[in-house]
Amino acid sequence: MATMARASSGLAYPERFYAAASYAGFDGSPSSNNKDISSRFSNDVALILYALYQQATVGPCNVPKPSSWSPVEQSKWKSWQQLGNMVSTEAMRLFVKILEEEEPGWYSRASNSVSEPVIDVQMNHNSKVEPITENGNSFAETKTISAENGSLMETQDKDVVSEGLGSVVVYDQWIAPPITGQPPKARYEHGAAVVQDKMYIFGGNHNGRYLSDLHVLDLRSWTWSKIDAKVGPESVESPSPVNIAPCAGHSLIPWENKLLSIAGHTKDPSETIHVKAFDMQTGTWSMLKTYGKAPVSRGGQSVTLVGTTLVIFGGQDAKRTLLNDLYILDLETMTWDEIDAVGVPPSPRSDHAAAVHAERYLLIFGGGSHATCFNDLHVLDLQAMEWSRPTQQGEIPTPRAGHAGVTVGENWFIAGGGDNKSGASETVVLNMSTLVWSVVTSVQGRVPLASEGLSLVVGSFNGEDILISFGGYNGRYNSEVNVLKPSHKSTLQSKIMEAPVPDSVSAVHNATNPTRDLESEFEVGQEGKIREIVMDNVDSEPMKSKGEETSERVIATLKAEKEELESSLNKEKLQSLQLKQELAEAEARNTDLYKELQSVRGQLAAEQSRCFKLEVDVAELRQKLQTMETLQKELELLQRQKAASEQAALNAKRQGSGGVWGWLSGSPPQNAADDA
Repeated sequence: MATMARASSGLAYPERFYAAASYAGFDGSPSSNNKDISSRFSNDVALILYALYQQATVGPCNVPKPSSWSPVEQSKWKSWQQLGNMVSTEAMRLFVKILEEEEPGWYSRASNSVSEPVIDVQMNHNSKVEPITENGNSFAETKTISAENGSLMETQDKDVVSEGLGSVVVYDQWIAPPITGQPPKARYEHGAAVVQDKMYIFGGNHNGRYLSDLHVLDLRSWTWSKIDAKVGPESVESPSPVNIAPCAGHSLIPWENKLLSIAGHTKDPSETIHVKAFDMQTGTWSMLKTYGKAPVSRGGQSVTLVGTTLVIFGGQDAKRTLLNDLYILDLETMTWDEIDAVGVPPSPRSDHAAAVHAERYLLIFGGGSHATCFNDLHVLDLQAMEWSRPTQQGEIPTPRAGHAGVTVGENWFIAGGGDNKSGASETVVLNMSTLVWSVVTSVQGRVPLASEGLSLVVGSFNGEDILISFGGYNGRYNSEVNVLKPSHKSTLQSKIMEAPVPDSVSAVHNATNPTRDLESEFEVGQEGKIREIVMDNVDSEPMKSKGEETSERVIATLKAEKEELESSLNKEKLQSLQLKQELAEAEARNTDLYKELQSVRGQLAAEQSRCFKLEVDVAELRQKLQTMETLQKELELLQRQKAASEQAALNAKRQGSGGVWGWLSGSPPQNAADDA
């Protein structure tokens, strides 16, 4: 589906700004800033437009404060002076943006075109697109994906587009830009990563076959090219190009000057996860050696870069067993470490999405099992290594698997995925500080953005973040590239304009979160109606009072928030210091206990040795005792034999006449003589 998008300010370009300034009445003449402007805009709008026009055309306010008693001139000077050192292009962009808010159809009326809503599009005067001349204006067609009332529309609106091939980006709308070069083969479950304005695509699945090709899309020229990757000499001696094992369901992570391909399904799966590295300088692949107990091989896992470590969760192994284990790979030592976190982990799943917030919290969303898809959100505190399941707020996404996510600041954008019945049509965003979901945009029909296994990365275009999707499967394999430029809404503005989110909602609270840039603070002032101008045809004194009160109120609000943040930061620092002291005390106690334990262990060893010796002595004594009992019995037997012998001798003496001596001399006994 194709439609046309009208160009607006983008990052602020002179052509667009001067057209807007002329339309608003700022044509450079002395009278241009007064009657005509004040009659068309409210006083506060007119003042902020004046200040931005001066900042864009003259620069920062270096003129002295007017000495005139007129509050009009003083208010103008004050409004201009408050812009500080804002760059000219930023002032141009904000001028056009405010005019767009006040009169959405201004560009159509200014260019004598049909009056239609103007969509903010980036543009550049160095056009590479063949323009079409109509009514004296240059236009160029561009392909976009949009949704109106839930259906894709086709229009014939012609728009000013001049940034180059495929670079038109509409805020919060997916666009399929024109791209040159040979695109990669259609696929899903591939790996994607952005390094220095280049998007790399590796591997994937096409018609059930695993791929191993490597392609790169230049995000400046929007041109595809294929990389003839080679295997490093440390792996193969031959210098000829050799393809590595095709895979799908892997993860591609930029690290230093390399692309790391982790895990993934292969035709002949290994026992454990392999880590491959593509050196972008030499164009070679190599297999990295890892240490420790590596996880079992798998695909559909999530791999998240946190500092110098990779956090791997879940997936599905070669036997189709779903996993919910947790591993960390230290990229500096290339050592695996299995983590046994406390709390209730997510159920086993694959094809989920993961992100890290504040370099501390790992978020897991969605994914699928063999029978169902999920839309639950789990958070792992990487410091405490504890799982939790916080309450989600806002427009919670439908269950899905095979989706892709990417973070921009504290916002986690998620696109695509499906529930085994249909593709997910909404592109959603989660504020990771407040855990509030909202829908960015929606598409309908069987389009690549509502498919499974697509990739989503974040790139930079003219200083602004853009989301880039590629591929996916929704009944057919896709190879399209789509781009979305998210609108950056100020967190500070939402705090001032809306009711604050209760602390109970924020399960992932970051005390140092509210860092602000100049654009955010200024947009807060502008969108929060911080207008402080008065024009010649109004009563200046009340407007001066109103402008000063408004300005003072907002400044007071900003100061109060700054003080609150500083107080919160000081509390965090104090708490951190206390925790460090407690940790030091605990470590000291631990050291003392360890020493005591070592001493007790030494005493126990000595006692065990003494006990062993005593047991040996007891055994010897028992042996001697048994010997003494035997000798006692032998002694008693000999004593009985001796007594018996003595008794026999005594009896013999009494019965014989001659006694013993007669017996010895041969005299017969008396009874013997009688017998004879």
